[in-house]
Amino acid sequence: MILRPYERTIFKRYLLPHRGEGFIFVAAAFSFIAVMLGVATLVVVMSVMNGVRADLFDKIVGLNGHAVVQGFGGRLDDWRDVLKQAKATPGVVSATPLIEQPLLTTFNGRVEGILVRGMTVEDIRRNEVLGGKIQQGSLDQLTPGSGQVAIGTELAKRLGAMVGSHITIINPAGRSTPFGTVPREISYRVAAVFEIGVYDFDKAYVVMPMEDAQILLLTGDQVGMIEIKISDPDRVGQVLAPLQQKVAAQAVIADWRSMNSALFEALSIERVAMFVILSLIILVASFNIVSSLIMLVRAKTRDMAILRTMGAPRDAVMRIFMAIGLSIGITGTVIGMVLGFGLLYFRRPVQRGIEWLTGQPLWDPSIRFLTELPAKPDPFEIAGIAIMVIVFSFLATLYPAFKAANTDPVQVLRYE
Repeated sequence: MILRPYERTIFKRYLLPHRGEGFIFVAAAFSFIAVMLGVATLVVVMSVMNGVRADLFDKIVGLNGHAVVQGFGGRLDDWRDVLKQAKATPGVVSATPLIEQPLLTTFNGRVEGILVRGMTVEDIRRNEVLGGKIQQGSLDQLTPGSGQVAIGTELAKRLGAMVGSHITIINPAGRSTPFGTVPREISYRVAAVFEIGVYDFDKAYVVMPMEDAQILLLTGDQVGMIEIKISDPDRVGQVLAPLQQKVAAQAVIADWRSMNSALFEALSIERVAMFVILSLIILVASFNIVSSLIMLVRAKTRDMAILRTMGAPRDAVMRIFMAIGLSIGITGTVIGMVLGFGLLYFRRPVQRGIEWLTGQPLWDPSIRFLTELPAKPDPFEIAGIAIMVIVFSFLATLYPAFKAANTDPVQVLRYE
């Protein structure tokens, strides 16, 4: 908003408090603080929500792929043919056989439910999610027939196991004897402890070479599924439609949207709800701007009447008060952005400080899925927040500025 020289002088004069105008200044200060805190809160909350969704997507999809070809009955007999068809499908980046089976493990008298995951040695070693945070040991020791496995950090804590420990995995579907079925128990050495970053995975996954998983589960040369990754996750249904027709007689394809639909839908709904609720803070701040400007207009009625008698047009008076309200909104937005980004940058020290003061965990991985508090600011979303605040501030200035511009000099100065 372009102001004339005399309008800028009056604008600067009205922004600063004068004698007898302390209450107006306090109201304007509260408006500024409300805008600043509202912007900072929106930036922090929306960035954290984006970070949670992106982190969950990267880790879940990075470990399970964008889709899986699941054999009927949990088994794929001709999996090599299906694997070739999957790799030949346009848009597919990679395809690998996979075995997953819930079992039990025991160590030093402790028993935990686990999810045995059999993967090819090549896939184990090149998987970025598994290899990204190896806490102990090395995945290079996992070779077929070595009797070595890798386990998650939370499972290691629950069992009290570490690299070098020998855990026993129990397969209830063991061998048949005259006295009934005897569970199959095999001891494995822990070669590595990894941290995926998703609590439910870290407390359950036991990764081993696919050949060892086939021996443990007595499946022969079968696998449970084929994991597929594609170039464009949003087009997973279109890309895999031809493959679905080819394998319809023996398998079904489930993509990342159907496998985790409840989780990602809940995150999307929560994200929208949080944005709407926190936007009310900005709306309240806008009403504060309205009230502070109305008080300022009433306090400066005589000044406006004098300006009008000196020839100042109505639009000049409107610009002065609109500039005052917009300055509060824009300054609060800028400082709120700085505060929000500062909190995001130092979010972990802030989290630890709050936990130390309250004595309560602020980010419980067993509830939040992720072991760390993530954040991912979206530039377009941040720009949208700034535009929304400025628009609200502009709308808040219209009524007070209109009232000031319509001041009747004759009525105001009649008894002066």
